[in-house]
Amino acid sequence: MNTTTQKKNYLLPIIMMIALFGMISFVTGLANPMGVIVKNQFTTSNFMSTLGYFANFIAYAFMGYPAGQMLQKIGYKKTALWAIFIGFAGVGIMVLAGESSSFIVYLIGAFVAGFSMCMLNTVVNPMLNTLGGGGNKGNQLIQVGGSFNSLMATIVPVLVGYLIGSNVANANITDAYPALFLAMGIFALAFIVLFFVSIPEPSLSARKQNVKHEHSPFAFRHFVLGAVAIFLYVGIEVGIQMFINPFMTSSVADGGLAYNPTIAGSVVGTYWFLMLIGRLIGASIGGKVSSKTMLTVVSIMGIIFVLAAVFTPIEKMASMPVFQSDISFGIVQIPVSIIFLVLCGLCTSVMWGGIFNLAVEGLGKYTEAASGFFMVMVMGGGVLPAIQGVFADRIGYINSYWVIIIALIFLLYYALIGSKNVNTNIPVTDEN
Repeated sequence: MNTTTQKKNYLLPIIMMIALFGMISFVTGLANPMGVIVKNQFTTSNFMSTLGYFANFIAYAFMGYPAGQMLQKIGYKKTALWAIFIGFAGVGIMVLAGESSSFIVYLIGAFVAGFSMCMLNTVVNPMLNTLGGGGNKGNQLIQVGGSFNSLMATIVPVLVGYLIGSNVANANITDAYPALFLAMGIFALAFIVLFFVSIPEPSLSARKQNVKHEHSPFAFRHFVLGAVAIFLYVGIEVGIQMFINPFMTSSVADGGLAYNPTIAGSVVGTYWFLMLIGRLIGASIGGKVSSKTMLTVVSIMGIIFVLAAVFTPIEKMASMPVFQSDISFGIVQIPVSIIFLVLCGLCTSVMWGGIFNLAVEGLGKYTEAASGFFMVMVMGGGVLPAIQGVFADRIGYINSYWVIIIALIFLLYYALIGSKNVNTNIPVTDEN
């Protein structure tokens, strides 16, 4: 009877945590269509239009370690409440950017929102596992949260594309207000629910105090290279889809005829939808296929797809199902190059898990510290697209994907060679 009561009491916080799991990708994903808006509203370069992503992800470099410390010192609930409050403030600042028509204020909002996304990433996974009671139920809740995360990433570019309408040249941050207010509403509701309910907390007193280890994760070559791989991976995931939207809504996409933002957003949404499909496939075969094999295969596939995108003539078209400006579903002719880039979603979907597993394998007591540093390296999602943006300004959208190809080659190297633990002589267990 007690177990039933617990499940009933935890139903609302579980729903809110799953919703926040989705909000991580929703708020982060706003940077894609918002990049199109600010590029037109403030007549910025491609590099400048990526700064929303840069501001969002560079916050991970500042907040990755403190977020882990907060989790240890004040627990899940208080850390989550702070994360929600900061997320509400970050999106609110973006609204103020619309009111003031200020690019700088928009970047500040993206930066503040990035703090929240980092904190939520640190909190949501272990909180869902705890609310589920651990074990299979906890893992199941995490998988549900991850699926909702991918679903929201699929929706946000379509939604904001629809809100922009057909006149991209006059796009304004105020056009995205409904999406921003929706995000703020979910944050507010989640804060109220979590504030008034109790959730289980790991015993803080049971944590080891002032433990000193003779080494660190950086003593392991495969971890150091894995950290670089995570940095590049997040940049790859973001960069591939980041420039699809501005490319399609520009006049170079279709012989001088730009695509409607809803169609372009739908194409980007398809990339995230394929990531959802890829994650479901990866979860189903993960117990049978090694992380090394999986990362090797998807890295090779990614290289092939992006090379095909670069070398396929822009004039070559193919049919693709998309949402149109009236949210009806129809078939539109899309450059084959873009379709190849969208297919990369199947590849990027399982890269994080593969890299993480390979990088922490054999670390033993250093695994926790390694995991915390990985959150810092998520900043690659802001840095690599900014670099790609510089190349897009100089050599064009499609040719800028050489940056992605080089990064994918490193992932392939890591899967085949760099992931091997060559430091097995370092003790990784505490001796009694």
